[in-house]
Amino acid sequence: MNNEILKWLENWYNSNCNGDWEHSYGITIETIDNPGWHIKIDLKNTPLEKKIINYELKENNETDWYGLKVENSEFIATGDVHKLSFLLELFKKLIEEEG
Repeated sequence: MNNEILKWLENWYNSNCNGDWEHSYGITIETIDNPGWHIKIDLKNTPLEKKIINYELKENNETDWYGLKVENSEFIATGDVHKLSFLLELFKKLIEEEG
């Protein structure tokens, strides 16, 4: 995992912590049985709260894939075991494009 994306994510999370947001919203990173990763990042009360991206799956083969969507004020991404940093980079790109 690249340290730079983790630092960026820490800073993004911290920038949204206002005494209230962090009590109801946050970031979840977990494993799935494909095997792979599932990331959910709450966007409520952020500039991307109303953003919608329809689900899209990019699948090169059964061990090289990822999918993502933004709906209901949530960034949701899944990917194979080698895509954790990549998925976080996609989130960063989304934030930077909208910012």
